[in-house]
Amino acid sequence: MQQIISGKAYVLGDNVDTDQIIPAQYLSFNPAIAAERKYFGMYANSGVPEGQQGLPAGTTRFVPEGAFTSEYTVIVGGKNFGCGSSREHAPLAYAEAGIKCVIAEFYARIFFRNSVNGGYLVPLESVERLVDKIRTGDEVEVHLDEQYVLNKTRGERYELRPLGDVLPIIEAGGIFEYAKRAGMLK
Repeated sequence: MQQIISGKAYVLGDNVDTDQIIPAQYLSFNPAIAAERKYFGMYANSGVPEGQQGLPAGTTRFVPEGAFTSEYTVIVGGKNFGCGSSREHAPLAYAEAGIKCVIAEFYARIFFRNSVNGGYLVPLESVERLVDKIRTGDEVEVHLDEQYVLNKTRGERYELRPLGDVLPIIEAGGIFEYAKRAGMLK
C-alpha cells in the first residue's frame, strides 16, 4: 500500500450520501465489465447539490465533461460521510474517478465498510473538522504511516485517527484478498 497519497483535495460538507456520490440512474453500468466500470468515475459526485459542492469558481463538475477521472485525489468530508443507502458503488465511483482516500470527521458505517471490504480507497477519520481548514484545490499529502495530513498550500498539518483493525484488510486490497492471504479462502 502506498504510504503517502498526494494531490489536490476536494472538499464536501456534512451528510454526503451514497445517492449523491453515485445517483441511481448510473447503477445500470456493470462494474464487472471494464468498459462500463469507468462510467462510475465519470458520474461520481454528480448528485451532490450545488451548494454542498466544493468547486472553485469557474469549475462546473467534479469530473470534467467527457472525462472518466477527476483532477482530485483526496476527498475531505464532514460528519456522517457516506450515509444513505448501502450502495457499495459509492466508494467504487470514487476509486474509478481517481480518488485514493476520503478523510471525514466520521462515516456512515456502510460507506466505511464498503471502502475497506472492496479495497477501493482508504477511509480516514480526522481529529478536527478539516472542511473548515482545507479548501478545494489545496495540494495535500496524506501520510498513512504517521497518520497526518500536510496541507502544502497552507503549510498546515492535521492529525488523523489510526486505521486500527481494518489496516491489514486495506493493505491486502480488500476483504477477499485478505481472506485468501490469511488462508481463510482457497
